[in-house]
Amino acid sequence: MSNITIHTSNAPAAVGPYSQAKKAGNTIYVSGQLAFNPATGELYKGGDIKEETRMSLMNVKAILEAAGATLNDVVKCTVYIKNMEQFGLINEMYAEVFQDNKPARVCVEVARLPKDGNVEIDAIAVVE
Repeated sequence: MSNITIHTSNAPAAVGPYSQAKKAGNTIYVSGQLAFNPATGELYKGGDIKEETRMSLMNVKAILEAAGATLNDVVKCTVYIKNMEQFGLINEMYAEVFQDNKPARVCVEVARLPKDGNVEIDAIAVVE
């Protein structure tokens, strides 16, 4: 089985010793994505959790596209959030982005995320 590293400049560069994604066979594993602006490298700090969630998911989308996949190919996500009280707002944006495809999902509250982000999302996709 092949093991390919996925990288795109349309998503933020990894902030540590890991890849944006790996493709093993027909499965793509996207590393956790914070709400970084790929053009500036800056983390979104605007205070709107829905926008922060959207940006995280757009980074996931860009990486999937670089691997030849779409959000419709996602089978599972993990959502890490700093404040479970924002779950409803995060869910609203998540549902807006994943309109036709509702992947399996885990959502967990964490004490802290890298760079003090409020939400981080990873994904697993399967392509034909």
